[in-house]
Amino acid sequence: MSSWERGIISNYDLKKPRVKIGYVIMCLFIVLLGVTMLYPFLNTLFSSLKTKQEMFTFPVPFFPKEWIWHNYVEAWDTMNLLPYMRNTIIIFVGNMVFSIFFMGLAAYSLSHLKVPYRKWFILFFLSTLLIPTNSYLIPNFLNLQSLGLLNSYWAFWLPAGANAFNLLLLKTFFDGIHKELFEAARVDGASEIRCYLQLAIPLSLPIIATLVILGFSATWNEWYWPSLVITSKEKYPLATVIYRYVIAGGVGGTQIPWNVRFALLASAMLPPVVFFLFMQKYIMRGLNVSGIKG
Repeated sequence: MSSWERGIISNYDLKKPRVKIGYVIMCLFIVLLGVTMLYPFLNTLFSSLKTKQEMFTFPVPFFPKEWIWHNYVEAWDTMNLLPYMRNTIIIFVGNMVFSIFFMGLAAYSLSHLKVPYRKWFILFFLSTLLIPTNSYLIPNFLNLQSLGLLNSYWAFWLPAGANAFNLLLLKTFFDGIHKELFEAARVDGASEIRCYLQLAIPLSLPIIATLVILGFSATWNEWYWPSLVITSKEKYPLATVIYRYVIAGGVGGTQIPWNVRFALLASAMLPPVVFFLFMQKYIMRGLNVSGIKG
């Protein structure tokens, strides 16, 4: 049997008219979905290379007549994005440290330790996923304000250490690790912290890579929460600066030309695209392995 026939639809089934029509329709939907996802990115990229006159012609051409690469030089002269990219990376790294350490320890405890009322704890964390995110923005803001943590990166790191989704995702993965490994380590005198750091973490690299990808996407695209808790522009992450000064307004009271705006938007889009192209193989691998039971 060939590798083609091992698929969901075999070569024999494809000879049937109904199956062939259904297969063509599914392929068309996949192509349509791909086009709708690629169009905004390509439109932003091509618009960043147009002249000012092309931006206001009707109908607006999809491809630029001349590729004006100087728009990127003018964009970075208008606004240097590197400090805000650095702020985003600092927030992302802190979020991952808190998520993997604190959420990982909690997930390890619920999975491999005898925690009293463990099922009720799991049900409690699962129920929090049903609460709309916007409903606890104000309570989180008031808590951080009372702690004096506004206008600091702790306003991002502390909430990241209480992410129920990451907790349940890690717990599901830890459930698939054989308990005999930890029992053997305990017999040799290893503490629970050592079991977590030297056994659970190395065996959980696929799901950790998935959390890193999801965390990077969330941090890079988040603009609303930073605009609430950060008051100084120097500490803004990239998405907040893009929204406030590129999309909603200008820099220094001056309006940015539209082709330069698109150049700034394209500059902000390229790093996550490169990151996802490099890390895409870990996404489905981590999610699939997290569903395996021991």
